[in-house]
Amino acid sequence: MNEENLSPQQSLELIQSMIDKAKNTVADDSFYFLLWGWLVFAASIIQYVLKVIVHSPYHYLAWTLMIVGIVVSIFYGASQSKKRKVKTYVEELLDYLWIGILISYILLGFIFARLGWQNCYPIYMMMYATGSFVTGRALKFWPLVWGAIGSWILAMIATFTSYDINILLCSLAILVSYIIPGYLLRIKFKQMQYHV
Repeated sequence: MNEENLSPQQSLELIQSMIDKAKNTVADDSFYFLLWGWLVFAASIIQYVLKVIVHSPYHYLAWTLMIVGIVVSIFYGASQSKKRKVKTYVEELLDYLWIGILISYILLGFIFARLGWQNCYPIYMMMYATGSFVTGRALKFWPLVWGAIGSWILAMIATFTSYDINILLCSLAILVSYIIPGYLLRIKFKQMQYHV
């Protein structure tokens, strides 16, 4: 269809169809929200147990679980890219957003390793929120938006609590911003498949 021949209504319908296609694809990719959500949740709970209950000086090693996420994401992403022939603009934009956030997570790890970890959790919770909020608004999927708002609130609360409590707040933030919305996204995708 030639862009010059599109009426305003047809243009809106074309944009909406692209958003719907991206919703379907990203709903299918709830895999990433659930993978990273459960890994971060597990790592933060393990770290809390090791630090507060066991009193291990090596509590931070719980975060080596993130290596599993990187490896699994690379292989899963490679297998999915072979299946997809075309990407919408929204999908491509969200890919760039999450690549940027991943790079920021890694850089923050280096920064906190140098400056100290005492204030890391509020920053990471803000990053969880940012990715969820932008993705939720782009897809018009409100559970991601509400999860992001919850994570921002928890990040603010974390500025008033101890490092040990921040570990638990981190697990709660990832629960509301990745895990719960990830399952709701998966349910929505299965419903979309069922109706097609």
